[in-house]
Amino acid sequence: MAKIVSNFFISLDGVVERPDQWHFPYFDEDMGAAVGRGVEAATAFLMGRNQYQEWAEYWPNHSGGEDGDFASFINSVPKYVLSNTLTEATWQNTTLLSGGSEQVAARLREIKEQADGEIAMSGSATTVRWLLANGLLDELRLLVHPIAVGRGQRLFEDTATYPLHLTSHETFKSGVLNLTYAPERGRP
Repeated sequence: MAKIVSNFFISLDGVVERPDQWHFPYFDEDMGAAVGRGVEAATAFLMGRNQYQEWAEYWPNHSGGEDGDFASFINSVPKYVLSNTLTEATWQNTTLLSGGSEQVAARLREIKEQADGEIAMSGSATTVRWLLANGLLDELRLLVHPIAVGRGQRLFEDTATYPLHLTSHETFKSGVLNLTYAPERGRP
């Protein structure tokens, strides 16, 4: 059975929006290794509509240079997109999951039961909140950067309460914390 694992670059004040504007000074070998381990464990990829539209425009056209390994991975791995506004998903190996919340949740449970490894996510705060609300998220991996961004979308903002427990942690030389949490099942 596969597990759904979400990965975020996040600031100390909880901002996940536009990490390209604040995270790169902290990217080092430690972070590269952590990100690489996540990619290696992924047997599928899950994303929301916004991320799908951005990535489907970019990644199919980037196969060489520094992007080569990730481009090869993301273009060939099975991808699942949660959206009720997209009418088609044309990026290779992409399945569109749409319909009512219960219908989509049931379909994701089927996918998890039929697959192995990790169904990875990168970003998509709205999707992560929906997954938590429906009991579908198995791990939340946060690369907490030692910076307060001050503005931007936060991972948890005006949401329900979700008890989590820490399953692993490490501190990089850059000061970034690599934290992994799992939802506490059965607690309010």
